[in-house]
Amino acid sequence: MTILHGTQVTLRPVTSEDVDQLAKILSEPEVARWWPRYGDAERVRRELLAAPDTAVFAVVVDGEVAGSIQYVEEPAPDYRHASMDVFLDPAYHGRGLGTDAVRTLARHLIHDRGHHRLAIDPAAENRKAIRTYERVGFRPVGVMREYERSEDGIWHDCLLMDLLKRDLE
Repeated sequence: MTILHGTQVTLRPVTSEDVDQLAKILSEPEVARWWPRYGDAERVRRELLAAPDTAVFAVVVDGEVAGSIQYVEEPAPDYRHASMDVFLDPAYHGRGLGTDAVRTLARHLIHDRGHHRLAIDPAAENRKAIRTYERVGFRPVGVMREYERSEDGIWHDCLLMDLLKRDLE
């Protein structure tokens, strides 16, 4: 994996040294609401960093790990696309850093990795995330009903969004 530079963020491959900071961020209530089950270092190491088909980057701002962004690729030629996901420490919210991180990764996936379409699937009620993705050019495709289960066992809807190469340019 390469290092990617946005206007405000740097995306670099995540390392084992980042695990404790990422677990701390994931345990913040505002992040844990959307990323339940990841708030301890062992789980971050096992399920986030060791996922075999997932490329995981640290989102770095002014030399500090502010969050993470990741992608998974569908390699079948007739369905080729990538899906992405992101989280940031609430201390970094409201500064355009999430938008910069998503746009930076989207450019890499489209221009360097050759994808024509990207997907992201925030919780349907996560308005902040949806606005961030819309600023990059993602558009709603539809609601995936009862798509993910929260820690309390209740199923929640997610909004499928996609971005075509022409939407980014």
